[in-house]
Amino acid sequence: MGFLEKIRKEIMSTVGVDFDGVIHKNSKGYHDGTIYDDPLPGTEEALEKLSKKYNLIIYTCKINPERPLVNGKTASEMIWKWLEKHNLRQYIKEVTNEKPRALFYIDDKVIRFFNWDQVLNDVEKFEKESFNDLSKF
Repeated sequence: MGFLEKIRKEIMSTVGVDFDGVIHKNSKGYHDGTIYDDPLPGTEEALEKLSKKYNLIIYTCKINPERPLVNGKTASEMIWKWLEKHNLRQYIKEVTNEKPRALFYIDDKVIRFFNWDQVLNDVEKFEKESFNDLSKF
């Protein structure tokens, strides 16, 4: 299998899933660096269903290599332990700090691109709605 075929196969079989605000409720934002909340409602059912067709890769800035340890643990260790605690680990192939090559992404902070006019309108709408509640960040 050539390089391009390998990449196509990887992309077609992978879905990238953001962690905070998509799987992890993240109601307090960064807070103290721990992973403190429960999964969002419907998470287990959705991950189970998606994992039957796709390799699910969680991407999160929490795993930034420059991020300090929290209670002596890396963010990767905390996320895998949290996934295990909530019976979600078996649905996830990988956890990374980089956006993976994927067929599509599931992310709570996305602005989907169709054209630049639409993007600028969506950014303006986002700013009006979100900057009133900075606790999300």
